[in-house]
Amino acid sequence: MGANTIEITDNNFETEVLKSSTPVLVDFWAAWCAPCRAIAPAVDAVADEYKGRVKVGKLDVDSNQATGARFNVRGIPTLLVFKDGQVKEQIVGAVDKSVITKALDKHL
Repeated sequence: MGANTIEITDNNFETEVLKSSTPVLVDFWAAWCAPCRAIAPAVDAVADEYKGRVKVGKLDVDSNQATGARFNVRGIPTLLVFKDGQVKEQIVGAVDKSVITKALDKHL
């Protein structure tokens, strides 16, 4: 996890994501998932690039099953963009960094 990427859990999801004053990108992932590992450098790069404008976090679906179920995460990696406590964008699969930044730029 990068320096500007935070760990999201079932316990801190409400505070870190739903009550955030800035948009939040949440990467739903698992350690055993090869596409999740493939996309991780792009997620960390986005966290660095958007520092102060977007909060970027990673949620391990194996350790935090309630939140994944709550947002119907069926496959990983799934990236959800939250703004004002609502899901605004959903990206499923290992995608290029430009796909992530394009989704975020719509909500800034």
